[in-house]
Amino acid sequence: MLWARFRPNLLSRYGLLWALGLLILALSLLSPYFLSPSNLLNVLRQVSINAILALGMTVVILKGGIDLSVGSLLALAGALAAGFAVSGLPPALAMGLGIGIAVALGILQGLLVAYAGLPPFIVTLAGLTAFRGLTLVYTDGSPITGLPDSFLFLGNGTLLGIPVPVVAMLSFLLLTQLLLQNTALGRYLYAIGGNEEAARLSGVPVARIKVFAYAYSGLAAGLAALVLTGRLNSAQPTAGTGFELDAIAAAVVGGTSLAGGRGTAWGTFLGALIIGVLNNGMNLLNVSSFYQLIAKGVVIVLALLVDRLVRRR
Repeated sequence: MLWARFRPNLLSRYGLLWALGLLILALSLLSPYFLSPSNLLNVLRQVSINAILALGMTVVILKGGIDLSVGSLLALAGALAAGFAVSGLPPALAMGLGIGIAVALGILQGLLVAYAGLPPFIVTLAGLTAFRGLTLVYTDGSPITGLPDSFLFLGNGTLLGIPVPVVAMLSFLLLTQLLLQNTALGRYLYAIGGNEEAARLSGVPVARIKVFAYAYSGLAAGLAALVLTGRLNSAQPTAGTGFELDAIAAAVVGGTSLAGGRGTAWGTFLGALIIGVLNNGMNLLNVSSFYQLIAKGVVIVLALLVDRLVRRR
């Protein structure tokens, strides 16, 4: 009787943790290397960039939008920051400019969506191609190398024994969690995603909140760009290709509804972890990269089915 009363809450509130726990248990039985500290730390390091992008994507999806440009924006922000640093600007200023330009381009996309009334899918799809083109023009199709040590520290350094990319990911997770759960901006995002017209009639500044959501996604792309550039010790013109799909997948697997109005930062973080653990496990088991793509697709479809079932209840 007691179990029947609490079972629905256990599944809906902690379903992602159960899924992650079962996945970890299965992989630890299949591979003796999976639970080694070095491998677990490697998983967190690999997940960090996707998790940061996915947290920015979650903010956009919550208000009922989508951002297909984050992968290309990451490449552009990384290339610009690296180029500024190599040309002689102080590294902190170069990195700040890289993030600032990513935020500015996010604001530009938000303005086109909120005030020009263009569909988010089209605006950000155009951003995906335009930002990639700008990156190729700026880099002339070649990597930018010779970065100062500050970039290496962002991608490969440690703080109290914890890799800096993991610290950056957890800090951005905390920031996003506070934004969504403890601020009026967060409540407005949920309200717009739930019913935009009702939110407008209730006095919510819908257009400004939409612009903010894309600016936040740009901030995530800029931060992820610095981490990735540091890890690679260079700015690659093809960096971030396909990252937008991984970010959307992490958000959806984490319970964010593509229809808007439902999702959490914590859920997106768990979604990114599930995808990262799955990728790592399949690599340890020598699963072909072809089958890895199929497995990732199956996981996304299952997440959407679960989302549909939960919404029907």
